[in-house]
Amino acid sequence: MRCASDESFIGNTAPSLTDRRGRQASEASSMLRKNTKPLLFMDIDGVLSLFGFASDSRPDGVWLNVDGIVHLISATAAEHLQRLRAAYEIVWCSGWEEKANEHLVTALTLAGPLPFLTFPPTDDGRHWKLASVEAHALDRPLAWVDDAHDDGCRAWAAARSAPTLLVPTDPAIGLTEAQVAELERWARDLRPASSAA
Repeated sequence: MRCASDESFIGNTAPSLTDRRGRQASEASSMLRKNTKPLLFMDIDGVLSLFGFASDSRPDGVWLNVDGIVHLISATAAEHLQRLRAAYEIVWCSGWEEKANEHLVTALTLAGPLPFLTFPPTDDGRHWKLASVEAHALDRPLAWVDDAHDDGCRAWAAARSAPTLLVPTDPAIGLTEAQVAELERWARDLRPASSAA
């Protein structure tokens, strides 16, 4: 790992919780369910924060210190999220939980905090995020971007009655331009013909 002195960092101190916490997704559920946009559950590690790349081929990005842990935030993360926010109601779906808003709203120049999921322990044998995604989404159309979908996630998505798109990422590359275009196209195709203009 390179030392901090030869890389740019985005802020060493987080904005206050009162400024950047946002709402836990369950607190915003009733409002979000009235929204006509599909949901977009957005992971962070392996999607916006890159890892697993060879030390001699570091992707473009900016280092971000999160509670003493250094993350490489993709150079395209801000643009991708801003584009996707036009088509989706984005919800953080990451072990970062409320820390996503504390650290990423300013770093990615987002218009404001996003709802976030929390992940109470479960013993149902399913993916550790799935119960929270399911509880928040109910019957809304959704896309879910993550670097660690498993067979259970894929089976759950295939069995849903509402339109569902899983977008897997390579953690060394993160969310790509082609995947953003696919997400935009998918959301556009969900809209009734009368509102697509």
